Amino acid sequence: MSTPFYVSPQQAMADRAEYARKGIARGRSLVVLQYADGIVFVGENPSRALHKFSEIYDRIGFAAAGKYNEYENLRIGGVRYADLRGYTYDRDDVTARGLANVYAQTLGTIFSSAGEKPYEVELVVAEVGAEPEGDQIYRLPHDGSIVDEHGSVAVGGNAEQISSFLDQRHRDGMSLAEALKLAVQALSRDTNGTEREIPAERLEVAVLDRTRPQQRKFKRIVGRQLVRLLGADDAAVAKTDDPSDEAAEE
Repeated sequence: MSTPFYVSPQQAMADRAEYARKGIARGRSLVVLQYADGIVFVGENPSRALHKFSEIYDRIGFAAAGKYNEYENLRIGGVRYADLRGYTYDRDDVTARGLANVYAQTLGTIFSSAGEKPYEVELVVAEVGAEPEGDQIYRLPHDGSIVDEHGSVAVGGNAEQISSFLDQRHRDGMSLAEALKLAVQALSRDTNGTEREIPAERLEVAVLDRTRPQQRKFKRIVGRQLVRLLGADDAAVAKTDDPSDEAAEE
């Protein structure tokens, strides 16, 4: 009878972490930025059907990089958790912090389980507050840890390089147009330092806008409104949306 090959727990966890990181790095990067009126989500996504960004609840948005089927399962679970908690208690009891804790438990359990592979996903859960000081952004890596982010965060692909670029250039109080342009500049930088052009039709953009009169603050930015923001020459961009833009809301 042959002796089973022994792998130390530390090496097993390191191998699982490396497997998950490689899977996440194969996906396209996305960034989440705070701006004066809320939080903007920007990513390169040529698909019009498979979204990287989604609404979880009234003031809460979800962003993910990695394997679509895995983070879509997590997104659906988050929506169910938020709906049940809001219905059982109160809508104000549904928070990004509570949702991040639920995701952390799920990811941590899967990562430490020897019976299944770790999820190849990295999540961002964001909540817009009534004032900029109340905004919350949480990043959740594959192992279920929670990182409280401020200002900007990048996940997937070459996230480290993009994060460094954003840290040097992001500032408080940016307009939506300024934040969007900065995000696109960051995503356009390749690992070798060169820049490429990302056309508007390859971008997926959404915002949590605290100025919206509706209870639901999540909105997708598409079509003419996206082109107008990307082409704005100054920070002053009209807040009034075209009627056709409202059809893109979720």
